[in-house]
Amino acid sequence: MAIENVLKLARVIPVLTIEDVEDAVPLCSALAEGGLPVLEITLRTPAAIPSVEMAVKALPDATIGVGTLLDETDFAKARDAGAKFAVSPGLNMDLVAASVVEEIDYLPGIQTSSEAMSAYRSGLRALKFFPAKAAGGTYGLAQLAPLYPGLVFCPTGGISLDEAPAYLDQPNVACVGGSFASPNDLVTARDWTAITELARHAAAL
Repeated sequence: MAIENVLKLARVIPVLTIEDVEDAVPLCSALAEGGLPVLEITLRTPAAIPSVEMAVKALPDATIGVGTLLDETDFAKARDAGAKFAVSPGLNMDLVAASVVEEIDYLPGIQTSSEAMSAYRSGLRALKFFPAKAAGGTYGLAQLAPLYPGLVFCPTGGISLDEAPAYLDQPNVACVGGSFASPNDLVTARDWTAITELARHAAAL
C-alpha cells in the first residue's frame, strides 16, 4: 500500500465536508493554491461524490481522496469518482481487503493500542489517529511511538491550527488532518481568498 507516499506530500491535509457541489472546485482550488495539494472530501453529504469527480477533473495536479468510508461499496464509489486515496474513521479488516481489491490507497483510523497492533499485524504501516484529542492527543501518540516504531500516523479530530505544530513535532506523525484551513463561515461566505491565506499559513507549519 502506498498511502505512506500520499502522507509525505503535505504536512496538513484539509478534511472537507462539502454541502454544495458548486463550492467543490473553488474550495479545493483555493486550498491547493495556498500550498495544500492533498485534500480529503468526506462522504457525509450527497454532494460528496460529485464534488470529488469535479475536483479531480479540475485539479489534475492535486491529490484528492475520499473520507468517512464505512463499507465496501464506498470503495467502489471512491474509485469510480477518481479518488487517489480513501480514509475511514475506524479499522475493519474487511475494508482493508476491499481497498486491495479496489486498488486504492487506504488510511484506516485507530484509537487504541490493540487496534494499532491489529493494523500492524495486517501489514499496515500508516494509520489515522482518530479522534485524536479524545484518544490522548500528543500524549497518546507519544505512548504509542516506542511500542510501534514502524507506524506513522495522521491525527485528526478537533485539532486547531494552533495545536497542529505540537502534533507535527511528534516523531511518529507524518501529517495532520483537519478543517482549520477551511472553516465553515469562510466556505459559506465563499471567501476563497481568505481560505487561500489560511492554507498558506497551514502549509508553512
